[in-house]
Amino acid sequence: MATQAKDYYKILGVAENASADEIRKAYRRLAKEHHPDANAGDPTSTEKFKEVSEAHGVLSDPDKRKKYDRVRKYGGIGAFGPGQAGGAPGGAGNFKFEDLSDLGGIGGIFSSIFDFGKKAKPEKEGPKRGRNVEYLVTVRLRTAARGGRVSVTVPINEECATCDGDGAAPGTSLKRCPECDGRGEVTFGQGGFSVTRPCPVCVRRGMVPETPCSSCSGRGQVNTRRKLSVKVPAGVENGSRVRISGKGERGPGGGPAGDLIIKFQVDLDRFFTRDGLDLACEVPINVAQAILGSKVKVRTIGGNKVVLRIPPGTQSGTTFRIRGQGIRRGENRGDQLVKVVVETPDLSGEGLRKVKDLAQQEGLSY
Repeated sequence: MATQAKDYYKILGVAENASADEIRKAYRRLAKEHHPDANAGDPTSTEKFKEVSEAHGVLSDPDKRKKYDRVRKYGGIGAFGPGQAGGAPGGAGNFKFEDLSDLGGIGGIFSSIFDFGKKAKPEKEGPKRGRNVEYLVTVRLRTAARGGRVSVTVPINEECATCDGDGAAPGTSLKRCPECDGRGEVTFGQGGFSVTRPCPVCVRRGMVPETPCSSCSGRGQVNTRRKLSVKVPAGVENGSRVRISGKGERGPGGGPAGDLIIKFQVDLDRFFTRDGLDLACEVPINVAQAILGSKVKVRTIGGNKVVLRIPPGTQSGTTFRIRGQGIRRGENRGDQLVKVVVETPDLSGEGLRKVKDLAQQEGLSY
């Protein structure tokens, strides 16, 4: 009788076209819900945790996910019962994925996803470089245009400094993991297939603490927040990145720390809009100023004001260029583009009198 394959998408509760971020969020939520530490004595939660870890192990890897999807397209995985594995002697117990080579590489796909027949030894944990951390920082347009510094608080998940990442309280030792018997890996069987994955209890280390570290509760990692002053280069735009060496996660086993990658997002401004290195803005003027000409003060991105001369007869929508008052990037500097908008008042009776009053206020003759 054929054995239906596990549906990894159903296990994580996500759609087949789910993004990597959606898969990661679903895994974190379910792993936290079913983690053995949070459900002591509940074997169903332990099995569910294993299933979730197994599903995440495939769907979080772009290459394995692609191969898994291809296998599903050909009718599902694990759909072989005893004696149905291409006539292999001994039934499914002696079945090899390589025997499916005549199906256009399907055997290779199965093998690469599930490591059939391989009994990998747990990796020895030595000093390793810490992971890089990417963090999104929103800056004001003025800061992005001229450069400056911003204070950020970055959440970091790193190796516990109290126990050096092994999860054991100082002065205590580790013991063999009862879940994987010290192998660091567990094997799940389904039909004639087996799947090997990192042990969810010891996380591939093969050992667990006799007395958990009080700082990290035996996890070997802690969540902390790191305060930094970050330099914002002049001219950054949405998606610009800067790398700060050694400010990422601490390296396991005493290895070097990873890097912090700051990704910038530039906030919208109420007065300016950006066009490459140029800055555009709108300035209202009245009819008298447009007809007779005038001088108006215009705010720049640097905070100071410059005087803009409005020639007589200026039409609404005319754009003037103020050189060098745009965004600076290296040796290049953009301009400020000022679009004047003529505000037309009611010219009947009282409106006409107001126009004359405005002209007099501007010191203009008419």
